[in-house]
Amino acid sequence: MKSVTEEVARRSPDAVLIVVSNPLDAMAHTALKVSGFPRARVLGMAGVLDSARMRFFMAEALGVSIENTHAFVLGGHGDTMVPLPRYSTVAGNPDHRAYAEGEDRRHRGSAHRDGGIEVVNLLKTGSAYYAPASSVVQMVEAILLDQHRILPCAAYLQGEYGYRDLFLGVPAQLGAGRAREGDRHPAHGRGEKRARNRSAAAVRELVEKLPL
Repeated sequence: MKSVTEEVARRSPDAVLIVVSNPLDAMAHTALKVSGFPRARVLGMAGVLDSARMRFFMAEALGVSIENTHAFVLGGHGDTMVPLPRYSTVAGNPDHRAYAEGEDRRHRGSAHRDGGIEVVNLLKTGSAYYAPASSVVQMVEAILLDQHRILPCAAYLQGEYGYRDLFLGVPAQLGAGRAREGDRHPAHGRGEKRARNRSAAAVRELVEKLPL
């Protein structure tokens, strides 16, 4: 990871880095420090993928097209990711709360967290590739086409959400050559804040082990 990032930074000093490697938040941190790029040009692909998996399970449970769903999953990319069912809609309608907050909430909440493991188990060898690739394409298009699209990405926080010097999944506005993070984030309830704090603590623990 370190040598590849150094080579990319040397050959393409104006590039935007989108990190896909796991553990994603720690690898994005490594890419930022090694490249020396400004934080707006180093992102991690996490929330787009995690949110897509949440949208799939919403659509499956409600019997609607995934195109009619919208969801946000923030925080670290892993077991401590933070789904936000209050901000999830179907065709703009939040009346699906019975799905998000009902008796099967615990099962559904873990389903998208375990989605990647399920894919690995089904493939037998290798890891998920189609959904991560599709997620990266969304991010690349938003940057290259200057779409100003707001997508959940792992971004380097410097005070946003109360965290500093840490990559964490937040809504980021992606446009030409940069990302603006943290300026359009949803309010969090008390339970969601606790979940976000746990997620941030898990990411920071991993980052502190990096040999940087």
